Amino acid sequence: MAISEDPAPTTEDNDKRAPLFEVAAEFIRHNIALDHLCPGLVLQESALAERLDMSRATVKRALEIIEAEGAIQRFSGRGFLVAGRDLTPKRVDLRQIELDHSTLSESVGKPSWLRIYDDVAYHVTRCPVFGRYRIFEAQMAEEYNVSRTIIRDVLGRLQERGLVQKNRTSRWVVEPLTSKKIKDKFELRSILEVAALKSATLPTEKLRSLAEEIRTFSTQSTLTPAQWFSLDQRFFEMVILTTSNADLSAFASSNRIELEACQSALFALGLPPDTQSSLELGQVIELSLSGSITAAASMLAMHLEKARDRTIAQLKITAIIPPPLDFPPYLQFT
Repeated sequence: MAISEDPAPTTEDNDKRAPLFEVAAEFIRHNIALDHLCPGLVLQESALAERLDMSRATVKRALEIIEAEGAIQRFSGRGFLVAGRDLTPKRVDLRQIELDHSTLSESVGKPSWLRIYDDVAYHVTRCPVFGRYRIFEAQMAEEYNVSRTIIRDVLGRLQERGLVQKNRTSRWVVEPLTSKKIKDKFELRSILEVAALKSATLPTEKLRSLAEEIRTFSTQSTLTPAQWFSLDQRFFEMVILTTSNADLSAFASSNRIELEACQSALFALGLPPDTQSSLELGQVIELSLSGSITAAASMLAMHLEKARDRTIAQLKITAIIPPPLDFPPYLQFT
């Protein structure tokens, strides 16, 4: 449901505008339909209220509407579960989930930080492959015409995702992505994701469908970045996030964020997605579906080692590529 925006709304216009709880309900419906809010995901009033910049009472009423429609349901814990075939509770920080806000207008239900967050995140995730960058709050506030309080809110959220840091002198910086850091991230991925696979409750039919989709590719096929990310994300959601260990799921999700940002930046430079990587995921799925979980875990570990080496090789290419000229002035190379 699109919300029209008028710079000088009349009383009649306000009367026609949807109540906030309906706006929140449509936002939740929309993201469930897109599978951004996946089956089993735990929805809590407080987290959604913060994400939407609405009161908990407003969000509570929206959740009750969605519950009555059958798209979410109550469970033994706090909050609601998104309905679906897999109802294993998944506790993930909603601020770390990419959601579609197209049903929200700039003026209704969309917090000030969120209006600039995507643009800031886009730029800071492109920096690390080129080196260390410093972020200047005052220039960022001027760039987006917002207060420094909002800028600090945005940077704080990016800091929680590990995309920006504060150095010893309390200056905001984007640290460079080095080969050592990539190795460390992939080492942790191997530990977390292999363990998650071994304790996962696999959605068999969905995995069979994904495996069939991957089988249609060959080593000569050319994947688009969007296709590559889609395959990788769906594999992660079905094979890793279906673990019964909620903490393991959360740590595995958090550890991937910086590597995903790196891969997105490399694709933006024109480096092509590696079809072989997706074919390796298909082999993990095939072994899992056959019941050979030990073999699947070994294949996943091998895939992560190869992915690590491919990422490092791609990163070395950036050493001979000059940084883009369209970085905003609040990002300065140091």
